[in-house]
Amino acid sequence: MTDDSSRRAPLAIGSKDFRTLGHRLVDQLADALDAIPRGPVTRAASPSGVREALGLAGPLPEFGAEPAALLDRATRLFQHSLFNGHPKFFGYITAAPAPIGILGDFIAAALNANVGAFPLAPAATEVEAETIRWIASFIGYPADCGGLFVSGGNMANIVCFLAARAAKAGWNVREQGITSGTRRLRVYGSAETHTWIQKAADIGGLGTESIRWIPTDADLRMDVPSLRRQVEADRAAGDVPFMVVGTGGSVSTGAVDPLAEIGALCREYDLWFHVDGAYGGFAAAVPDAPAELRELANADSVAVDPHKWLYAPLEAGCALVRSAEALRGAFAYHPPYYHLDEQVTNYVDFGPQNSRGFRALKVWLALQHAGAAGYRQMISDDIRLSRAMADLVRRSNELELMTQSLSITTFRYVPAELRSKIGDPAVDERLDALNRTLLGRLQRGGEAFVSNAVIQGRYALRACIVNFHTTLADVEATVAIAVRVGRQTYADLNEGQN
Repeated sequence: MTDDSSRRAPLAIGSKDFRTLGHRLVDQLADALDAIPRGPVTRAASPSGVREALGLAGPLPEFGAEPAALLDRATRLFQHSLFNGHPKFFGYITAAPAPIGILGDFIAAALNANVGAFPLAPAATEVEAETIRWIASFIGYPADCGGLFVSGGNMANIVCFLAARAAKAGWNVREQGITSGTRRLRVYGSAETHTWIQKAADIGGLGTESIRWIPTDADLRMDVPSLRRQVEADRAAGDVPFMVVGTGGSVSTGAVDPLAEIGALCREYDLWFHVDGAYGGFAAAVPDAPAELRELANADSVAVDPHKWLYAPLEAGCALVRSAEALRGAFAYHPPYYHLDEQVTNYVDFGPQNSRGFRALKVWLALQHAGAAGYRQMISDDIRLSRAMADLVRRSNELELMTQSLSITTFRYVPAELRSKIGDPAVDERLDALNRTLLGRLQRGGEAFVSNAVIQGRYALRACIVNFHTTLADVEATVAIAVRVGRQTYADLNEGQN
């Protein structure tokens, strides 16, 4: 065997060069972050245009390149990205990244901890456990709960779904599968429940036909009498109701289901009560948020997303389950090639992943940086700004306010000459088309970025504020932009019809 003491690996970078590259990169990133508010939210570009600008059409290089040149090239990504940290980004529910979280991810990457088992990541395991306790206590959930960090809201909800399936099926579903004779497992959610529930029913083997979609009231909240009737009908038919999903802040409008009533029904029928709080769960800590969010404290499980209202860089979702044993009961296996002490926390037993990154570090740092009071202030500010946006929309002669809840405001552009004709099917169809075109122009224009919702069959613009950079001036500017671009869009569409 040859002596490899002088081995030089192509990926190695000496400490001196690493320090030089790192300092230079931090300076470049700081400059880029400073420039974001002064530029567009995004630049309209086609996939082929992005590939051409970044030189992405070539083959895998046979030989390596200098890291300084590669990092310089990577910083060009800032010229061809959408910036969710821009103060006028109101699309979807992706927050501005906390600077300390950015630096935390740098440390986490350097540690490269596999937070699947305590022996592999002792410090990271204990930091994750403490962060879960802090998150639980912040929203009023039992601090001794089980939980783990995952990629985001979809996976946090799916983890809770699988824990419920194992706990409430009534048979050993992990060994025997999800059918027991002709009996079928049933899960319940409102018509506004996020599509994660379909993924969960699919992945969990139940099939999407196992979902009972419960109608909503005029405020888009689950109708609990309809839920009761459906549960009773399914039981009478021999099916097995096992889980009800209450939404703690819907994606479309921020609506909060009547969680106290849902929780009481679940206790009455011995069903697993889960709250999808991926968006709104953290608002439970804010005094002026909907009182129903306090009911998170009584749920069997809760999903929250630190990369939403804790402003953590992606990815950071969190599943909280009242009983840690329910997580182990859904996921733990102990093959002979694992030599793990079961008296310590091994997150491989708590979820579907074996290899797990150190997602908790950036959240742990940010929670200490801002403190609970700082987070309550920032979340309250986002809600206050959304309400201010709703007031501005309400006072406009060319915008129609549709909903406002938590930090989501939905509205649409309605030309003055059509306002009195709302309700006419032809006019409503025309308004839907107008606002779809308007949304495309707003998103491509880059001045402000909103998304869409469909409210009681009507197409709406949707602005969600989870951004600690946003000010009242940004909100006022965005409303003015919507009016100006809406007016021009209406004129262009009318001209095209003539």
